Amino acid sequence: MHHRVRTATKAIIIRDGALLVTVNRDAEGTYHLLPGGGQVPGETLPQALQRECREEIGVSVDIGDLVLVRDYIGAHHEFAHAESPEHQLELMFVCHLPDGVEPCQGCEPDGPQVGYAWLPLDQLDQHRVYPSVLAEVLPRLAQDPDAAPCYLGDVN
Repeated sequence: MHHRVRTATKAIIIRDGALLVTVNRDAEGTYHLLPGGGQVPGETLPQALQRECREEIGVSVDIGDLVLVRDYIGAHHEFAHAESPEHQLELMFVCHLPDGVEPCQGCEPDGPQVGYAWLPLDQLDQHRVYPSVLAEVLPRLAQDPDAAPCYLGDVN
């Protein structure tokens, strides 16, 4: 059985020591994700990221450098029972909100999304954030962009 690899783009938006995330709910409670999502055929990565940010956090963003790359192979992680055939390549860009612009509920949030939040970087490990490695990597990245590895591996 052949499965395609889904390419997704994500926004890392840090302001005043806090990370902008989408707030989502499932049977286990609340969890958080970086804004962004899947690229569709014909879209560049920046176009996909702009579309996803408008859909999820109601704003266009200023896109900076690509800083993190992650593989997510569903069969290797805790959601294998539901996501076994999934393989997603995530490309994470440093982004900024334009001056004077605040996030809001987007025009087309994903099904489990119920809002957005600013989570303090030093408290990410106290929340269910996916991928969970962000709790370790993002505080270092905020201090020194060269301190974090670019390729995170197959992590959740």
